[in-house]
Amino acid sequence: MKRERLVSLPIALGLSVIGFIYYAMVFVVIDGWMGLGTSNGLMNAAAFTALAFMSVLTYAMAIAGDPGHVPSSFAPDVEDSDGTLHEIKRKGGDLRYCQKCSRYKPPRAHHCRVCRRCVLRMDHHCVWINNCVGHSNYKVFFVFVLYAVIACIHSLVLLVGSAADDVHMDQHQNGGSFKTTYIICGVLLVPLTLVLTVLLGWHIYLILHNKTTIEYYEGVRAKWLAEKAGNTYRHPYDLGVYENLVSVLGPNPFCWICPTTGHIGSGLRFRTSHDSFLPTMSR
Repeated sequence: MKRERLVSLPIALGLSVIGFIYYAMVFVVIDGWMGLGTSNGLMNAAAFTALAFMSVLTYAMAIAGDPGHVPSSFAPDVEDSDGTLHEIKRKGGDLRYCQKCSRYKPPRAHHCRVCRRCVLRMDHHCVWINNCVGHSNYKVFFVFVLYAVIACIHSLVLLVGSAADDVHMDQHQNGGSFKTTYIICGVLLVPLTLVLTVLLGWHIYLILHNKTTIEYYEGVRAKWLAEKAGNTYRHPYDLGVYENLVSVLGPNPFCWICPTTGHIGSGLRFRTSHDSFLPTMSR
């Protein structure tokens, strides 16, 4: 289903913050501290520009990209002899079927009430991209958060370094607008860096365990029920740290920080810990 609006208020706000921080860092902080004509100033401006470009590029890809939809022809093959895992309803044990979409749900798929459709390997619906984070755009979303965190840390280092240099040199001749820019940047960057760093850490944890946010919370309940019955629960898609990284980020470690998605497969079937003899890639 096509979204009515590609750009929402949170997206416009996010882009405005990115634009302001970029302008302030390059043309106020770096230029005022090092000078854009110096080698240090030029190198920092070039590095920050590259980080800002990758942040905006991956942000746009996460916004515009399809998170992964269930094909209308999809139907679970219960007679498949390859050991495919079929997820069932908690009550009744029937195969998962979406009454709103009128089709079966593949493993790890969930219905999004905002997007009004089922999303493959759904992680969550994000208001900041006005889109779901799912099978097809999860890596892009993760890489965006990674670049955003690095850019924020770089910004804070530049901001603190410039402010410390001003204090050390006792330079009070800067105008009010110059100081105001510093204050606004600090107010924006400190909470933004904290929030994005926590978000990055959370998704690193999820990737290392090959879970989605939804599966994490489902797993908490499943583990409690298993322990209550005297059993041991293990997430079925947890293949081990390296295999989990490969299944989400791709087989080439040098491409893990690139917004590439050629390795992800169809999203209709995933390798599990019960069939480790299958190929590494999800099919």
